[in-house]
Amino acid sequence: MPSKIYKRERYLEKIRPFYESDIIKVITGIRRCGKSFLMLSAIEELETSGVNSKDIIYLNLDKRGYRSIKTPERLEVEIESYIADDAFKYLFIDEIQNVKGFEEVINGFREEGNCSIFITGSNSYLLSGELVTKLTGRYVEIDMFTLSFAEYLEMKSFLGKPLADTSDELNEYLTYGGFPQSLDFDNAEAKATYIESVIKQIFEKDIKGRNKIRNQDVFERVATYIINNYGAPTSLTNIVDYFSNVERIQIKRETLANYLRLLENAKVIYRCPRFDMKSRKSLRSEEKYYLADLGIYFARSTDTRINFGPALENVLFVHLKTFGYSVSVGRIGKLECDFIARKQNDYSYIQVSMTIADKSVEDREYRPFSLIRDNYPQYLFTLDPLLQKRDGVTHLNLLTFLAENKEL
Repeated sequence: MPSKIYKRERYLEKIRPFYESDIIKVITGIRRCGKSFLMLSAIEELETSGVNSKDIIYLNLDKRGYRSIKTPERLEVEIESYIADDAFKYLFIDEIQNVKGFEEVINGFREEGNCSIFITGSNSYLLSGELVTKLTGRYVEIDMFTLSFAEYLEMKSFLGKPLADTSDELNEYLTYGGFPQSLDFDNAEAKATYIESVIKQIFEKDIKGRNKIRNQDVFERVATYIINNYGAPTSLTNIVDYFSNVERIQIKRETLANYLRLLENAKVIYRCPRFDMKSRKSLRSEEKYYLADLGIYFARSTDTRINFGPALENVLFVHLKTFGYSVSVGRIGKLECDFIARKQNDYSYIQVSMTIADKSVEDREYRPFSLIRDNYPQYLFTLDPLLQKRDGVTHLNLLTFLAENKEL
């Protein structure tokens, strides 16, 4: 175990209630977001609380010494070799997708009821129907993201890295994203090389390596299109028309939908559905897709300049998701509300803009709020240092909100 582990409290809070439970803890998230270190943090907490280290079993199936474990039988034998008594065990298995058919083994140990099980692995595999079917629904998913902006600042301090002005740090965060290990590199070229290698691994191992993609070139073009147009309204029809009329490529809607599903399963993109606020129904067209991490855009785009509109939306979207909000795009007649954030039965309406210093921009951002007829809170996020008071809308500085790790 590393001598120093940066503990990501937000995710530990989600997993702690299940430490003693027989419900299987499935930690998902884009490759290199920190799933293994979350496991190690949980192990450290258990040991600190008095659990004997002999009762904690940790298998990283990507590590030397465990790579030969490829079958359910071999996995079962390996686990049993650590169980020498009847004491309650804590079983942590990293990269479990390396064992085809692992579900029956894991479910078998769960059925015995004398252990608490934690697993991570390739999301494109773990999120398939096999997990749902074979584990009979007795698991909880902990969806993990790369570092939030607050975590990014905290981890830099934890590593002894100097912190620049917070606005400069945000610029770097919006450019390179929040993959934890990228903070090991101070040199911009080294940081870029690392991020590009991570994104390449995700596409080669988690998507192409585990799925039959007949036309690799078309898949790559679709992925590039979605990544370059993150935060923009889109639909299957619009994308099919674009490839037909601009790229001169014919692609079936079913194929396109499958490609998008592969990107979602690998946690590269997250779908933000559109919700009609008058009919109170979800709309299947004109959805938006946001990136799991803005480093994906940096690695896959030839233009690495920050487009602050979608970038700020993306950061806030992910921030809200980490707090457990369901997030959708709101449609009010012909107008759009950037986000409707829901947690349980509470709603919040949100607009995001870099600035409202221009009066016409201010009026445009406030206009959707004027059409909302209920009394749920309304928020306008900008980077403006001076905050506007208008029409009962709470105007917040996004930089401060993110840096202080605030919740709505």
